Amino acid sequence: MSDDDTDPCDDCGEPLSDALARTVRLTVDRSQIDSQRLCPGCFADWIDRYESKMMPEDDPEHLDENTDIIVD
Repeated sequence: MSDDDTDPCDDCGEPLSDALARTVRLTVDRSQIDSQRLCPGCFADWIDRYESKMMPEDDPEHLDENTDIIVD
């Protein structure tokens, strides 16, 4: 992270300030694989893409209504 307040967004390239920037880090087995500084709009788009890829699809064949989740 630099002290310059006009670092570009890693997605769209627009200048952004530290106050508005969001950093997304991808870590696997405690090793950082990727890091991106994003403006608020690109961060919102990233969240939407993440949710759409990570949420299970409503597939009736894979839904089991008899399955209970028990938290102890």
